[in-house]
Amino acid sequence: MKSKYLGYIFVLCNIFLLKGQQTDSVSVDSTKYVQYYIIEGDTIPRDAIDLEEVIIFRKLRFDNKLERRRYLILRRKTRKVYPYAKMASERLIELNERLKQIDSKSKKRRYIKMLQRYMEDEFTAELKKMTRTEGQILVKLIHRQTGQTMFDLIKEYRSGWRAFWYNST
Repeated sequence: MKSKYLGYIFVLCNIFLLKGQQTDSVSVDSTKYVQYYIIEGDTIPRDAIDLEEVIIFRKLRFDNKLERRRYLILRRKTRKVYPYAKMASERLIELNERLKQIDSKSKKRRYIKMLQRYMEDEFTAELKKMTRTEGQILVKLIHRQTGQTMFDLIKEYRSGWRAFWYNST
């Protein structure tokens, strides 16, 4: 019987000890309004993680083997020249930033010529190995990456006369 009373006293003391400890309370801002998106009946809080939309295409279907073969060749060539287009757009952005720092027009021209010689030395061997169609794909990818046609780029950095002759060849 004595042990029964000791057990009750022990439990009551522990309850009072646990209640006596301080607890960290997190205050919740009750005035915060959360906006929601409702998409197809699903409610999504607006301050959730924003992800870019992903578009999933269906499997490509070709009418015949020739179309499939042409597509695969185009894909292979595009994957081959894409790193060059990406590098060209990055270097163009870098060139624009450096040209903003140069004041005189003659120094800008000298810098552009020096950079052109350097890039010709670096890439001539690799670019000469490309086929004509790979070059055309490269020009289209550079246009897509930069938003400017090759004619406009050459006209801006070299001259309109050079752009005319490069465009005609």
